[in-house]
Amino acid sequence: MGLATTFAGSGSGFVSGCGRMTLIIYILRIGGGINMLYFENDYAEGAAPAVLQALIDSNMEHLPGYGEDRYSQAAADKIRTAMACPDATVKFITGGTQTNALALDLLLQPYEGVIAPDTAHINTHEAGAIELTGHKVLPQPSKLGKIDAATIEQFLTAWISDGSHEHMVQPGMVYLTFPTEYGTLYTADELRAIATVCRQHDLRLYIDGARLAYGLAASNDVTLPLLAQLCDAFYIGGTKCGALAGEALVFTRPDGVPAHLVNRIKQHGALVAKGRLLGVQFGVLFTDGLYEQLGKHALRMADNLRRALVANGIPRFIESPTNQQFPVVSTSQQAQLAQNVRFSVWGKYDDDHTVIRLATSWATTEDDVTALAKELQRIGA
Repeated sequence: MGLATTFAGSGSGFVSGCGRMTLIIYILRIGGGINMLYFENDYAEGAAPAVLQALIDSNMEHLPGYGEDRYSQAAADKIRTAMACPDATVKFITGGTQTNALALDLLLQPYEGVIAPDTAHINTHEAGAIELTGHKVLPQPSKLGKIDAATIEQFLTAWISDGSHEHMVQPGMVYLTFPTEYGTLYTADELRAIATVCRQHDLRLYIDGARLAYGLAASNDVTLPLLAQLCDAFYIGGTKCGALAGEALVFTRPDGVPAHLVNRIKQHGALVAKGRLLGVQFGVLFTDGLYEQLGKHALRMADNLRRALVANGIPRFIESPTNQQFPVVSTSQQAQLAQNVRFSVWGKYDDDHTVIRLATSWATTEDDVTALAKELQRIGA
């Protein structure tokens, strides 16, 4: 079957109690016949052990709120160092959708919209959060989740050439994801070309880094310092990359930081009173290369998964170099796999085949992938 190149679309009593509860849940799961493999997404588990331990260790400290604590300040410093961008402003936000809606609203004028791939998360799976802020998403044709500089230039030329453009939404920003929703990556040259178009047309460039750990681990030439150099703002994903929750929103230039930033974060419902909860986590993620290590681990698991798909004759919709893999399965195979594996349904491929997504993460184990390989062998062509 040929594959298409595009696709639409701490007291001892407390510890003992937790232990008993875990045992009860385990017994219920096994007794009820629930023995599923979870590859549905990359945020099903809680937090990397080191992150969780740091939260426990700091739990009883009395600290200032709203990100003014020493852990949050230290985490921001570590991120600035990792980006080689000492003048950047770093704020820790509750989650990805809140971060996107906040950043775009802060960086856009009331009459401006945001250019994005038609497959972009803000255009497909954020429930109109951007539009709720009063800004329109201006979707453009994409190929495997990516738009290029030429597409952006073409759109801008058509917009300014329209005699009625003053009655239309004015483009004010370009939104990208790294990696994309299809697990694909922009190269450094592609990002530079897009950044050049943005500067020529006075547009801001923003990158959604929900899965940034996995994108950086897979890329040959895109780094945190490069993103800091090219972008007006971007965020470093924590929720999908080893944190319990939270993202690090970065404004790369002092003259690009929105005024009254804390006030406006709070207006968007994205300011955590116990900001320490986010700062502690990012402090650990950016200590001793943990963020990078977690990303690389997920890719190793994805490589094992990719080999299992190939070995069992199951084609992939695209060649994704990151932690998201997109097999094409028949209706029968999909039903069989669903008996023991949780996965995402991406869309119909043809009348009898569906594209599904299998995602590895920082928490995926060798045993998980080995067990999944056995399931793939069971349903294989």
